[in-house]
Amino acid sequence: MRQLAAPAAEPIVLREVIGAVLREIRLDQGRTLREVSSAAQVSLGYLSEVERGQKEASSELLASICDALDYRLSHFLKDVALRVNAAEQAAAVVVPDTIPANLTPAMPRA
Repeated sequence: MRQLAAPAAEPIVLREVIGAVLREIRLDQGRTLREVSSAAQVSLGYLSEVERGQKEASSELLASICDALDYRLSHFLKDVALRVNAAEQAAAVVVPDTIPANLTPAMPRA
């Protein structure tokens, strides 16, 4: 049976998650935008916009960037999926702003 997602407080923007993961991988490697954009054969400005979540990257472009980062596309997609899952789980947590009546001790009447 298929489960329907509960509405999130704020929608998850996939291009922002993709960009954040790409930037994290690049920075972990100590690489510059210029190095990666050159190796991936994509303009520096466009790669910067992808990392900032401002542009949607095609599957071909993502494959090229992952290749330039020497990072398996499947691992990248798994990292993105894990981050999206964490955001969905965080959005599903409901913290009541009051204590339910069945959990409050009876207050003596004056």
